[in-house]
Amino acid sequence: MPAPVPPDTIAAVATPPGRGGIGVVRLSGPDAMKIAAAIAAPLPSPRHAAWRRFRDDDGTAIDEGLLLRFPAPHSFTGEDVVEFQGHGGAIVLDLLLQRLVRLGARLARPGEFSERAYLNGRMDLAQAEAVADLIDAGSAQAARAALRSLDGEFSRQVHDLVDALTQLRVHVEAAIDFPEEEIDFLSDAALTTRIADVRARFASLVAAATQGRLLHDGMTVVIAGPPNAGKSSLLNALAGTDAAIVTDIPGTTRDVLRERIQLDGLPLHVIDTAGLRDSDDVVEAEGMRRARAEIERADRILLVVDAAEAGAAKSPGPPEGRPVTVVHNKIDLTNGEPAIREGKERTEIYLSVKTRRGMSLLRDHLKRVAGFQPEPGGGFMARRRHIAALEKAQDRVEKGWRVLVESRAGELLAEELRLAQQDLGEITGEFGSDDLLGQIFSSFCIGK
Repeated sequence: MPAPVPPDTIAAVATPPGRGGIGVVRLSGPDAMKIAAAIAAPLPSPRHAAWRRFRDDDGTAIDEGLLLRFPAPHSFTGEDVVEFQGHGGAIVLDLLLQRLVRLGARLARPGEFSERAYLNGRMDLAQAEAVADLIDAGSAQAARAALRSLDGEFSRQVHDLVDALTQLRVHVEAAIDFPEEEIDFLSDAALTTRIADVRARFASLVAAATQGRLLHDGMTVVIAGPPNAGKSSLLNALAGTDAAIVTDIPGTTRDVLRERIQLDGLPLHVIDTAGLRDSDDVVEAEGMRRARAEIERADRILLVVDAAEAGAAKSPGPPEGRPVTVVHNKIDLTNGEPAIREGKERTEIYLSVKTRRGMSLLRDHLKRVAGFQPEPGGGFMARRRHIAALEKAQDRVEKGWRVLVESRAGELLAEELRLAQQDLGEITGEFGSDDLLGQIFSSFCIGK
């Protein structure tokens, strides 16, 4: 259950650093109204904007702008909240923030406003995480998915699954309460129907959450291979911009280049690396060391080779066991045709980056190996910890079902169902630890 809310008042700049037309300072807590009145009296009516001068200790003006107040509990945090909307200069905003601190507020930690919203019951933990995901969304589909999570779509599906588990537990435990009667759980049609329904719900929600996790995390793709095979040209083609320098000189790329792109809503973290070959050049050797380090962390490796050079695919490449797609580039020089050959060990794609023939095969392949299937309605956003909790709960249900089939032990099934409910509660924050909360909210930006 959520921990008690700290009794102090917090303040932070809620707009990004730098120069801008508008800058917002947010204040939340029990003394928010009193502190705001000392700076910009009189306070306006709730949820109405009013022009005010923001004054320093000696009465001189720090800035001027709009003042809004949101009395508890009808605010983002569930506490009294005041927002000062002035000019977006770093010095002006800092002077206003210092004035708030002198009047009794303290500087907010990253994510503390959202944390208080969670602690005050204004949103559950999955919704609070969706706030950060909406801010960080890298595509329109990711933004829509994050907003659906913020609206509670993911949480509703989790709660529906918890309700189904509860009904199943009630059914099992009601039967256990009559030990004098001989009970054959497997002959209970209602019980087996409910278990089948719960298992199907888990499969559906895990699949949907996996898509949401891909929208959040994306896939890391490392472009590797020998020099002058067209690695940097491939990065530029995928990114749709001249992100990397391309020349006919082997070894042009000596450092790691990163580009974030998206394929139909799937975020891709594409990394171009130095060409892999034997070299005594110190700088090039360091580039290859960094390339191999990125290869070890990649979700997918695109090993680019020159289709016009015999034996190019056997050049030094990724280590064994890594997920590899061999891209045979420059088929325009061999009069080859675009093609894809999928095998157990690796996939071979034949294309020309220069003419763009075959690039659609590569894009479709990347979406397929990521397991990405865009949701028509936008889906919802999910994180790795959500998937882990869902899969853990799903495993408990499967274990309980196996025990029931093998030993007819209804008590063990009921216990696994109870533990599965707790695992699902970790997603929405009904069960969890302070360490988990600290880890989640510390990744938020200050002022949110």
